[in-house]
Amino acid sequence: MRKIIVITQVTLDGVMQAPGGPEEDPRSGFTHGGWAMPLVDDTLMKHVVGETIAGEFDMLLGRRTYDVFAGYWPKQGDHPIAKAFNKATKYVVTRRQEKLDWEKSLQIGGNVVDEIRRLKASDGPALQIWGSWELLQTLIVADLIDEYRLWVFPVVLGEGKRLFSDGVAPRGLTLVETRSTPKGVLINAYRPIEKMKCQILGNY
Repeated sequence: MRKIIVITQVTLDGVMQAPGGPEEDPRSGFTHGGWAMPLVDDTLMKHVVGETIAGEFDMLLGRRTYDVFAGYWPKQGDHPIAKAFNKATKYVVTRRQEKLDWEKSLQIGGNVVDEIRRLKASDGPALQIWGSWELLQTLIVADLIDEYRLWVFPVVLGEGKRLFSDGVAPRGLTLVETRSTPKGVLINAYRPIEKMKCQILGNY
């Protein structure tokens, strides 16, 4: 059984849209793309390289995030993130028929939840989800996430796509790891609490 691990950058008000640059996702008139980059420092990058991508993992991506990554990381030579991403198998949720050109890329179509349940039940390394907001909403509702690794930036935007969108069922999370960077980014890891243990949340 594989674990599905969410890895994403979020603001204090929960926005995860376009942290790296304005071209990543300007949908719905979002003009704050790139909000994370001024606060990325050596401590955060050491965490990414030394821990997040240090072991074996595969990737589970929505098509938009895949296209952004595929247009950038294969061209970055010996950069450690590029090497790790190029090595990983990329499972891409998409109904588009265009060829997936990035090496080791496989398409997931049809009933997404059923297909990912089967993938999760197979042998192999953990599945990391980077970005992929629409896919995340589907997997959160289907209760398929094993761990959230959130890099919480001391920024408030007031608009944009949030990690937990309206309508998500109440659910408790356990904080299993936390640290901070010199620029105030919190590197947190959470695991969902079993629903039977957090039924009281339904009364709030």
